[in-house]
Amino acid sequence: MSPRRQLASVLLLAAVLVAGCADGGDRPSSAATEPPVDGVTEVVAKDNRFSPAAIQVPAGTEVTWAFKDGLVPHNVVGEGWGSEEPQRSGTFRHSFEQPGTYAYECTLHAGMTGRVAVTAAS
Repeated sequence: MSPRRQLASVLLLAAVLVAGCADGGDRPSSAATEPPVDGVTEVVAKDNRFSPAAIQVPAGTEVTWAFKDGLVPHNVVGEGWGSEEPQRSGTFRHSFEQPGTYAYECTLHAGMTGRVAVTAAS
């Protein structure tokens, strides 16, 4: 590949990544405002948001995050837990053993947040 084509490819990739980082600015985080969806155990990272933004599961549940945003990488980082490297595809899993509310974010994209509400196992 010629140097000119390599440069064009790099610039195109950079433009896609920068566009993926665009933030709505004044929109509130849906994780903070939406009631949690009950019984869902998979969260999708796509279009610079987690969907659903808030879920509720019983203690002992393993939650899966699926990365489906093409060329735009994401991660999942909570207090004391998280995916290791940003991912463009694949999954990350984490088990929530104790009741409580667990906030998380993508550290690459401001405003991309979510939460897991964990209830006592019945």
